[in-house]
Amino acid sequence: MPRFSVIVPVYQVQDYLAECLDSVLTQSCPDFELIAVDDHSPDGCGAILDRAAERDERVRVIHLPANVGLGRARNAGLDVATGDYVIFLDSDDTFTPGLLAAIEARLTACADPEILVYDYARTYADGRVVRSNSAPIFARSGPDVFTLDQRPDLLDLLMVVWNKAYRRDYIAAQGLRFPAGYYEDTPWTFPALLSATRMTVLDLVGVHYRQREEGGNILATASRKHFDVFAQYDLVFDFLDRHPELDRWRRVVYGRMVHHLNTVVSKPGRIPPGDRREYFRRAAEHCARLRPEGYRPVPGVSGLRTELLSQGRYLTYQGVRALARTRQVAAKAAHVALRG
Repeated sequence: MPRFSVIVPVYQVQDYLAECLDSVLTQSCPDFELIAVDDHSPDGCGAILDRAAERDERVRVIHLPANVGLGRARNAGLDVATGDYVIFLDSDDTFTPGLLAAIEARLTACADPEILVYDYARTYADGRVVRSNSAPIFARSGPDVFTLDQRPDLLDLLMVVWNKAYRRDYIAAQGLRFPAGYYEDTPWTFPALLSATRMTVLDLVGVHYRQREEGGNILATASRKHFDVFAQYDLVFDFLDRHPELDRWRRVVYGRMVHHLNTVVSKPGRIPPGDRREYFRRAAEHCARLRPEGYRPVPGVSGLRTELLSQGRYLTYQGVRALARTRQVAAKAAHVALRG
């Protein structure tokens, strides 16, 4: 049984796949299996995976007969994983050198907690590597092993699955699976963090998160599929309904949800222009149904925006956004003038 199962779902990434695979296969810690799931990719990814499996016995390739999407492709990898810990890696991203060895050392020092969280950096085509804004969370002092009550700041991190190592028996005990649709990480990550009794962090950039300029990221593509975010949060709150002992987290999760809903609609190129009013209507219905008693929005413009969104006030939201943009432009111009 290997120490790690690294699950890589693969679809239309033939220009990046070799680099991704190499970043795993050249790790200094060799005790892993790499499970690559070809999600019926129409390009050359399947052949690249097969060649990698021929060269390295640690590589196992699953060819799916039909495209099922990112979440269900990960599930296919989970179904055959045998490692003590499961780590997910997207196929256009890469591990940093020495990541698995550092994870192994931390896990051993902490007596195998259920979840280990590490940081990431965004990488750009011009060569820039920019660590996430969450770096201070990893540098913060505190106990080596903790629960979420001791480190609620973990919920401020990007809610993704690929910056964590999960003990496989914990995944099985919690019944964690990925749903279909966009934002499939959301109903996995919240239950995983909320339920854990022993977690740790590793103050290390473990993943280089590629920022693809040609629109390869599906979350940067205009589509009604972004409306999936509502169904994914329904799954999160269904989980909370089944676990009343976690009810103290309801207001926190709701706050993270409205922040996420705002991010989806405020990012350019996600919600098609003709669907924005409908998105606001859906958001208002969604938030009215899930808003917990005693919730208070964060102060400032951010809180104002999320409140306007949660009330479906589309025109006022647009006005506030335009005003904020005008002020930013004016402040930038004033800064340039002072420097000149």
